[in-house]
Amino acid sequence: MPQVIFLPHEKFCPEGMVVEAAPGTSILELAHEHHIEMESACGGVCACTTCHCIIREGFDSMEEADELEEDFLDRAWGLEAQSRLACQAIVGEEDITVEIPKYSLNHAAEAPH
Repeated sequence: MPQVIFLPHEKFCPEGMVVEAAPGTSILELAHEHHIEMESACGGVCACTTCHCIIREGFDSMEEADELEEDFLDRAWGLEAQSRLACQAIVGEEDITVEIPKYSLNHAAEAPH
């Protein structure tokens, strides 16, 4: 079973974490299963950018992002060539390393009241 390495993140995973993942599981599902509370304002249905992550290792082993995910990624803070939405990034057969960016754009949480 492949391993997913979550790099340390000040808020969601201060120590970092290494977990085994069943192929076909999304990074967001896996994070939540292991109490890494990544944001997902849309509930993980590819309708926002709050679960933006960067695949530091193993990016090429994953299926490519579809057009809808690419459109949302264009709005993500800190976009990089290996950026994915965790709700759409599916674990394959190889190990991957995931970085959760320090900031995300959560328009629902950041809107003036």
